[in-house]
Amino acid sequence: MTEANNLEDYVRDLKKRLSENPEDGVAHYNLGCVLIGEAKYEQAEEELKKAIQYTPDLAEAYVQLGGLALNRGDLMTCLSYNQKASEFRPRFAVPHGNIGFVQLQLGKTDEAVKALRRALSFDPKFLQARSTLGSAYLMQGDVQGCIDECRKVIEQEPTFGPAYNNLCLAYLEKGEFEEAIRNCDLAQKYGFEVAEEVLQELEPHRK
Repeated sequence: MTEANNLEDYVRDLKKRLSENPEDGVAHYNLGCVLIGEAKYEQAEEELKKAIQYTPDLAEAYVQLGGLALNRGDLMTCLSYNQKASEFRPRFAVPHGNIGFVQLQLGKTDEAVKALRRALSFDPKFLQARSTLGSAYLMQGDVQGCIDECRKVIEQEPTFGPAYNNLCLAYLEKGEFEEAIRNCDLAQKYGFEVAEEVLQELEPHRK
């Protein structure tokens, strides 16, 4: 049986569960996740809102709603949903990581660092959080802190593009152009789109 058939069966099963019990919050959540996978974001949001209506402590649903808010550029709603998720499940690393990411976008670097460290205390292998922590350290002027965190990311996942980009920026800050270029090339190799101004700054230093 193909994956598509499996998914159709799964959706059919979820809809059957909901027709029998419209207040099944977990079924609404699971259907919402399927709809996100199909890029049906408005329908997904409706299902996820029903999920938290019927199962108010379902932290994962708040995280997904936060992701949808971020997708449409609404940072404050994303922050609010993730804060709610972290209240319901304080040791769930993902919302803390998301809070850190949003705080960094808002320029609140100290708050970002706090949230990201918290995320990593619950899940030391949370690569996205560690890479974002590297960005936050760089914004604080802690270049070596950024390098240390991003090297840890790469040890764990050698193809993680954002970490190479952070290393590129850190070495650029230190004036170590050869290392900056090497990491820039690796970031691009692994699918990260390096900012145009960074590429231009590095160009005169390429041999």
